[in-house]
Amino acid sequence: MLAIDDIDVYYGPVQALRGLSLTVGDGEMVALLGSNGAGKTTTLRAISGLLPYRSGSIQIAGVEVRTLPAHKVVTAGVAHLAQGRELFSELTVTENLRLGHWSRRRHRGEFDDRCAQVFDLFPRLKERVHQAAGTMSGGEQQMLAVGRALMSDPTLLLVDEASMGLAPNLVEQLFDALAAVNEAGTSILVVEQFIGMALRYTQRAYVLAKGTVVLEGLSSELANSEDVVGAYLGHDSPSEPASA
Repeated sequence: MLAIDDIDVYYGPVQALRGLSLTVGDGEMVALLGSNGAGKTTTLRAISGLLPYRSGSIQIAGVEVRTLPAHKVVTAGVAHLAQGRELFSELTVTENLRLGHWSRRRHRGEFDDRCAQVFDLFPRLKERVHQAAGTMSGGEQQMLAVGRALMSDPTLLLVDEASMGLAPNLVEQLFDALAAVNEAGTSILVVEQFIGMALRYTQRAYVLAKGTVVLEGLSSELANSEDVVGAYLGHDSPSEPASA
């Protein structure tokens, strides 16, 4: 589904990614871990066409991303759930979901079906279809952000720190929802600060440091490695969400 081969990404003269390579297979849920500044968000932005890469290759189901503008990456099957949710706060739940469905707008009659799937995943959103996104709680807003991303019917979902600012029970609920999306066939690459949670829900994981992959393996194996936390993620990296 996703194949990144030896990419370099720069912010002006500063190199952010150095020969980075990773893969996500069909139906896989993979974690991308690392300390702050390791290059995790940069990787997701490169995949979704928001940042250019100078060398190497990124392919989505065999299609090279370099030649595609960002909106064409969406139509190629990628949805990017960015940090901070980036909802349209003055628009309602339904209106935000409709914007998420924009790339599929030619598929008449599909919108209601996609909404029904989102509401099955997050029943609370169905109760708030006419409510402005900016008036909802942080947890409800994150549900809406996930739901909006799913409205494009992605084959690959990129998730960047979805747990940020959420209470522990909401984080687990969110990961349960992502697991259900994955079980339904959507491949997921998830960046997450709570490494214990990320490794519990994913099949494989990559650890980044200074813009390159320094460790990869089965999530179950990495979860039992003290060296992973100490050497690459920092001794203070949280393994579980703190209580609200």
